[in-house]
Order: sequence, then C-alpha cells, then structure tokens
Amino acid sequence: MKNTRLFLLVAALLTAVVHVRAQGYDESWQEVYEQLMTPEEDADDEDGGNRIEDQMELLQELADHPLDLNRCTRYELEQLPFLSAQQVMDLCDYLDHYGPMRSLGELRMVRSMDYQQIRLLPFFVYVEDYSDSSKRRDKNVFPSLRQLSEWSRHELMGTLRVPFYDRKGDREGGYLGYKYRHWLRYELKSSNHLRLGIIGTQDAGEPFFAGGNRWGYDAYSYYLQLQHLGPIESLVVGKYKLSAGMGLVLGSSFRLGKVATLQSLGRQTTLLRPYASRSEADYFEGAAATARLSEAFSLTGFASHRAIDATLNKADGTAATLITNGYHRTVAEMAKKHNTHQTATGLLLNFRHEGFHAGLTTAYTHLDRSLQPNRQVLYRRYYPYGKDFLNTGISYGYTHHRIAVDGETAIDGHGRLATINSLSLQPTEHLGVLALQRFYSYRYTTLHGHSFGESSHVQNESGLYLGATWYPLPHLRLLAYTDYARFAWARYLVSQPSHSWDLLMQASWQQNRWNVVARTRAHLRQRDNADKTALEPYNDYRLRLSADYKHPAGWSVRTQADGVRSFFRSADYGYMFSQQWAWQHRWWQLHLMAGYFNTDSYQSRIYVYERQLQREFAFPTFSGEGLRWALSARFDVGSQLRLSAKLGFTRYFDRSIISSGWQQVDGSTLTDLDLQLRWKW
Repeated sequence: MKNTRLFLLVAALLTAVVHVRAQGYDESWQEVYEQLMTPEEDADDEDGGNRIEDQMELLQELADHPLDLNRCTRYELEQLPFLSAQQVMDLCDYLDHYGPMRSLGELRMVRSMDYQQIRLLPFFVYVEDYSDSSKRRDKNVFPSLRQLSEWSRHELMGTLRVPFYDRKGDREGGYLGYKYRHWLRYELKSSNHLRLGIIGTQDAGEPFFAGGNRWGYDAYSYYLQLQHLGPIESLVVGKYKLSAGMGLVLGSSFRLGKVATLQSLGRQTTLLRPYASRSEADYFEGAAATARLSEAFSLTGFASHRAIDATLNKADGTAATLITNGYHRTVAEMAKKHNTHQTATGLLLNFRHEGFHAGLTTAYTHLDRSLQPNRQVLYRRYYPYGKDFLNTGISYGYTHHRIAVDGETAIDGHGRLATINSLSLQPTEHLGVLALQRFYSYRYTTLHGHSFGESSHVQNESGLYLGATWYPLPHLRLLAYTDYARFAWARYLVSQPSHSWDLLMQASWQQNRWNVVARTRAHLRQRDNADKTALEPYNDYRLRLSADYKHPAGWSVRTQADGVRSFFRSADYGYMFSQQWAWQHRWWQLHLMAGYFNTDSYQSRIYVYERQLQREFAFPTFSGEGLRWALSARFDVGSQLRLSAKLGFTRYFDRSIISSGWQQVDGSTLTDLDLQLRWKW
C-alpha cells in the first residue's frame, strides 16, 4: 500500500511538466506573502487563529482598495505593513523628484526596493495617468453627494461551505443549527472618500433565524468610513480596529510574525480602519476619528461599547475568562453569547516632523462584570483582573535613509511597565539589519495590547531579536534571525521561569520564471516534566524546500517538501510532499493541490499553504498519515460577475474516527465544497 502511495505521489510530481495553452498566469498576493509567514509561531497561542485571519484580512482589504501611487500620501503608504521605513521614504522621494510614475516598472528605480516588495506592491498599488487635467480629482476636497454617487462602486459577495460528512453534533442534536457555514458581504466605495459595508457570518452548527439568532446571522459587522473630510483625515462609525505605536496599549489591528517583521525592519504605525472581518475578536464598536491639527500634529479619539462573550464563575456571576472564538453552536456556547459588556475610550496624539515622530496613547476600558480568573492556577496569577483598566504609552522614533529607531513604553493603571524598542540599519541597498528588544512585566495587564513576541500577549516576556536580510548576488536573497526570550513567571504548561530560543535561516533564489526557497527553523522551548518538578526541552526543528516555476503561457507549478522533528520526552518525526498546479486562460483559472503527509503525532504536525477563495484564510494543519487534494476554480462572467468554487478532500490512512467531542466524524475522509459568488457594479 505504501509503495502504491509513493508511486502515485511521484507520478503526480512528474505531471507538473504538462503544458497548458493559456495566457499569462495571475498569481495571488497570498502566494507571495506566504513566504513571509510562519504559522507554526501561533500554534501554542490561544489567539493565534484570530491573529492569522486578522493579518490576512487587513492585506485583503488593502488589495481590494489599492492605492494610486501618483496620488497617495505618505500616511497611506505606511498602511502597507511589508514596507520598511526607508522604502516608504525612498518611494516618496522618488515621486517628489521625478514626478508621476508612468508604470509600476519604475519601482525598480527606487533604490531600497527589493525583489519581495516589487512582487508584492502590484497587488496593493497601481499607477493612473493624470496628464489630462480633466481626470484629476483633488483628494483633499470632499466631493458633493452627486460626485459620490457618480464615483460609487458596489460589491456583493457570498460564500457557502458544504461538508459531505456529519459531525457528532449534527447527528445527535448537540449543535443548534445545520452543518453549513456561510457569510454575506456588501460594500459601497466611492473614490477614496467613502466606504460603507455590512457583513453577516455564520459558523457551522450555529442557528440561523432561530434560537438565540432571531435576526439571522450569528454575527454582524457594519461600518461607515469617511476620509479627507476637511481637517478630518478619517472618520469611522460602526465597528473598527485601531492600533498605535508598537501595540503595547492598542494593538488590535495587526501583528507581524518574525519573518514579516524583518521584511519591514520593525516599522509600525498608527492605523484606524473599518472592521470588515468575520472574526469576533479585538474590535471596537462605536466611533473613531483622526483629525489633522497642523502639519506636524494629528489627534485620534475613539469611543466604544460592545457586547462580548465570557465564561462566568458560578458562585458570583463574575467573568472567569473572555472568549474570542465566536462559536455559538451548543446550548452552553449560546449561553455565553454577549453576556458581558465592554466600554472603551481613549486618545492618540501623534507628532511627525522631518523624520522624528512621537505619540501619546491612553485607553480606558470598563467591564460591566468584574473579570476574576482563577488566580489559584499559577500561570493565571497575574492575568487581567477587575472591572477597570487604564493604559498609557509613549511612542517615539526617528527615520533616516539609512537608520530607523522605533519604540514604545507603556504603563498600566498600577504603574507596571512594558517597553519595546527597535533599531534598523540599511547601510546598502542589499543589506538590512534589525535589532529589537522588549520587556513586558509579568504584572503588566492590557485588554487591547498585542505586540511582537513569542505570543500576542503583552505580558511576562523579555527578549532580544536580531535579524538580517542580505542580497549577496542579484538573484539570491538570504534572510536570518535569532530571537531569545525569557519568561519570569509561569506560563501554560510551564510552572516556573523559563526561556525560549528561536532561529531561522532562509535562502531564496529568483531568476526569470523560477523561484527556489530553502528554509530551516529551530524553536527551542521548555515544558514541565511529568511531576512538575523541573523543566524539560520542548523543541521543534523544521525544514522546507520549494521550487516555483511560472510560464508566460499561463501555467505554473510548485513542488514542496516539508520535514519536522519535534522533541518532548521522545522524538516525533513528520514529513509532507506537496505539489501545486495552476492554469489560467482569459476568463477562467484552475488551481490544484495534492500532497502526502506522514507524521508520528499531532506534535510533529505540518503547516502548508493552500489557495483559498477570496476572503477565506487558513493554513491547514496535517498530522497522522494521509492524502490531501484541493481543486479551486474561478470563472469571470463578464467584468462584473465572478463564480468561484473549491473542493477539498482529505483521506487518513491511520484512523477511522476524526477529531473528538461534538466535532467527531465517524470515518476516515473529509470532503468539503466551498462556493462563492461576487458581483461588482
């Protein structure tokens, strides 16, 4: 049987040379950005899934609303998280000195732009010819209602997932709703001045127009954004996300992983944006606005009141934990829905002048139920506690063509400290170096802060990160980092002070139609022994080799091999071979992924990128032994209508039951069909 499987795998790899007659393969930004992601970073973080979705959601928002390079401001360019401070500055200087760009090919003339940015930017920016003065619009003058109507564009998108299997909760009535997951999204956009949207989302197993969801969908998001309204740079009413400085006080908008942080050389910025995600974590609901006080000063104010989920203590009805997964499938989960309310308000004052920038951020949060985690559990001893939370931070920095300094220092309402500081150097166009230090007191508490670290929580961590990106040859890019962290207090599954060490090296060679990547990573951590009397090594070693070939005729292939060795008390091994093919011809596109995986346990699981439908974000995890197939298709019906579908099939050879609890599937296969319709007019 195993020989047969290996034969089928080799045969599949060999078919990669098949020729398809087509026209110019159109890759997605996810395929390019995937090389900057390390999803295994979030494997042990309870908010890891939400963070990946939020990261990809922001990038999709930016891709859906690309910037015109000849009209955008520096502030707008800084919203692109994969650009370093020097690259933003160099791009602005190029536009100032050489006038409007004629094509995106001129990006190669910007001295600090490297291959990765040149591949990514065309998904998020464009160049429009404004030589005809009749086409020009003054973006700083808010248009009339008639102009807003003339420039308006509408988009309606719906997605449905159909599983061809039943979970235990579906069969035995444990779930309150049916097994189908679906969501609906409408947005109106008029130039760069107006955005209006509403999103309804439903997870599998949740009731629809029934039970606790009498208004239909389990969760709704809505927003109205106005930009360049006189001195008001941006005004958002509804649900929104907000980040400031380096995230110690407000970091609910975006958090980069360690590879992507090196790519942007640690740059972060204040960001206010509508909440257009289907996740139910880390957002505000109310209103927020950024006003330009002068050429150097801007002020952002926000106010929010929203319902949140919580697990309650039976004795007194206080909140034991705040829940962010958004699941309301069972009677117990539905009882936790919106049983607590959170009120938040704050101000952000920012200063920028000739390379210097500074900011003051303060945020106050009140819960109508006291938050009282079980502090008898050692690692929860210093979790956020009480009803009222106050955090204040000062951010600071200086940006020059060759050097950038960024940092933020914050205190909570009890005077406990958190600080993060970075220094980046770019001595030549071919070399970038980043050093990043952080210290988060194990007593520091915040409900909205998320920043750089081993986890997203700004608490109980101090460390030093060193990284470098180097182009020793025109087509060769080397990237490496080392990150040492110390944890002064207990953590989950670690009952005493501990440390971790994370090392990664990556080499990328790109020439003509080829892109070859080799990556190795060692993540060395500690966990309790069986008696909780000492710490034992808990280490992961991962290796990835991949090769991409894109043909101008419209087809592309990727061959990839992943291996992992995980060690905790005993060694576990795993590997996966995967192959991806893509074809495109005018109005249609196909994408096929096939892979064979074999791991000793979940501890040695493998993460592999798999193309998703638009606004669907996931890095599938594979463990055990089996095969994975996924076929995606996209059809453009004219310029307004797009139909997309994805069929995914996973077959396990080492089990007859998949998952557990209400999610249990009696069988060894999982087959899902995703359908999507997008209409633009």
